[in-house]
Amino acid sequence: MAAAPSGAALARLRALRSEPAAAADLAFAQALDVGIASVERAVRIGDGLAILYNGLSFASILFMAAAGLAIIFGLMGVINLAQGEFIMLGAYATFGVQEAFRRLAPSLLDLYLIAAIPVAFAAAALVGIVLEALVLRHLYRRPLMSLLATWAVSLFLVNLVRVAVGTQNLQFAMPPYVSGGAPLYADFVVTWNRLFAILFAAATLALTLLVLRRTPLGLDIRAVTQNRDMAACLGLPTRRIDRLAFGLGSGLAGLAGVALCPIYSVNPGMGSGFVIDAFMVVVLGGVGSLMGTLVAALGIGGANVLIEPLSGAVAAKVIVLVGIILFLQRRPEGLFAARRRR
Repeated sequence: MAAAPSGAALARLRALRSEPAAAADLAFAQALDVGIASVERAVRIGDGLAILYNGLSFASILFMAAAGLAIIFGLMGVINLAQGEFIMLGAYATFGVQEAFRRLAPSLLDLYLIAAIPVAFAAAALVGIVLEALVLRHLYRRPLMSLLATWAVSLFLVNLVRVAVGTQNLQFAMPPYVSGGAPLYADFVVTWNRLFAILFAAATLALTLLVLRRTPLGLDIRAVTQNRDMAACLGLPTRRIDRLAFGLGSGLAGLAGVALCPIYSVNPGMGSGFVIDAFMVVVLGGVGSLMGTLVAALGIGGANVLIEPLSGAVAAKVIVLVGIILFLQRRPEGLFAARRRR
């Protein structure tokens, strides 16, 4: 039993202490104590690995929710309270792709989650571009009005989905690559749905960095972020760049919705729980810094998962928020301050 450590094995070994052989046979008692100590150590290590794994998966979702917000906030200074609803739109777009596969190609249903990635990105990006063109372009340099406008858009999108689709949780078919898992050590099990979220976040980070560092659009976004007035003087169409950047940031939120489908409940209000955490990630990491967003997401996600079992979910968020406030008092520009030219 000690050679296959688990919580169940530990319970059985502890039960053997009450057996007559444990009192009558000194060698048996010593072997039992050694086995119990070995299994207890393995169970503690397995529990620690599970906490790290869950924290990494939560941080992956948090990063994808905050990456688009970092681009939007860093470029335009817009506090987009509708960012959570773009996550929700990505999840509902994924559900639409699933239903299309179910009706048109049921034999390929397991591939719907992969096919939903470009669809969710395009759906959320399109809504973001429309929002920027119709509402936000008239409210630049008016932060309070833009905040209220995005809040109104958030309420509109939530209620629109409630009326059009309903308020119930959506039911997703789980393909084999996101269902089940594999035991790794003691009670630690690598679940495929969380591993999918982690790998998806890593791929999203790589592609986003590629767009920002190796494409003309990324060069334009970085130029406008550093100095909008000088970029405009050099002939860059700053309004068009704002629109495309807003679409990019919204599309990244839609990708977070895809990653959430195998893990969380999908309903019209699902995005509201990520907005505050996403803003904390952006502010802590440094406005406009994608790598700062990644580091902050890992820190906040890990802290939430570590503190939550000890004090509860609400207290964990309060403790993390207080810690961020204390840190920002000493370093108000965040972990990685974005470079700007003046």
